[in-house]
Amino acid sequence: MHYWNGLLCGILTSATFGTIPLFTLPLMRGGMQLPTILFYRFALSALLLGVAVALTRKTFRISGKECGTLGYLSLLYIGSALFLFWSYDYLASGIATTIIFLYPVFVAVLMAVFFKEKLSVFVYAAIGMSLVGVALLSGAGSAGGIQATGVVLGVLSALSYGVYIIGVNKSCVQNMCAWKLTFYVFLFSAVLFGLAALCKGGIQPAHGWNAHFHLLMLALVPTVISNLSLVYAIKNIGSTLSAVLGACEPLTAMIIGVSVFKEPFTRSVACGLVLIITAVTLIILSPMLTKSYRKGKFLYITKVRKIHPHIVPYH
Repeated sequence: MHYWNGLLCGILTSATFGTIPLFTLPLMRGGMQLPTILFYRFALSALLLGVAVALTRKTFRISGKECGTLGYLSLLYIGSALFLFWSYDYLASGIATTIIFLYPVFVAVLMAVFFKEKLSVFVYAAIGMSLVGVALLSGAGSAGGIQATGVVLGVLSALSYGVYIIGVNKSCVQNMCAWKLTFYVFLFSAVLFGLAALCKGGIQPAHGWNAHFHLLMLALVPTVISNLSLVYAIKNIGSTLSAVLGACEPLTAMIIGVSVFKEPFTRSVACGLVLIITAVTLIILSPMLTKSYRKGKFLYITKVRKIHPHIVPYH
């Protein structure tokens, strides 16, 4: 029962994260500036997560070193959110959200470059697929420079989030409670976006029930619910399967973009979407695939050497 609940939570995590355009685009089209939108999003999310941390009776205490680390992690998270929202001005929301789904590819590459992790043939294949997928998405929209700008912003969003994940796993906060860590990241992000909004003339008030509804849903659905269901999914089905289920994220965003915002869905978009989802899934499963491949190769060599003892395996 816990396994099936974990699967449902894994699907819920990625599907809810894919609803970001559904609640963001109406606010942007209504004239609300990005710093204000993101301030409300992270302030409300921090409030809701703070309540969740308090209800679980976990301490809010952090050290000075942890505070500094959480500060720079917040900057990376802010960069990811800003680049994604900026890309909405140039790209269809479904395409922009699909591009940010490339972050596991950046994690794999950066871990290889800076932490000397070896890349398997499956990872190299996934990198090639992802590049082709992005190229197809790049040619799927309106003309040249505008489309290229949106793709660059989407890639920068994915890169920022990839560096954020590596920072969490390779810093002094790697063993911190996920809810508390996310609470502080959201809190610091809210403070910085609040200051940015003040520098641009002040935090805009939300007028009308429509704006209040979208702000609340933006904070609740793709932020708090997505993060809490992710924690539950990882505990019940593990991080690998939870990550694979993340393929629902770009699918959800694409369905919302096409059905709600009437964005085009061409053959090029479909092929790019499939290639990127396949590439990311391959990245996530590559450790298991590599292990199975090596095990199969070892069994094959053992059989060959039993028949032909003089044969030495190639390394």
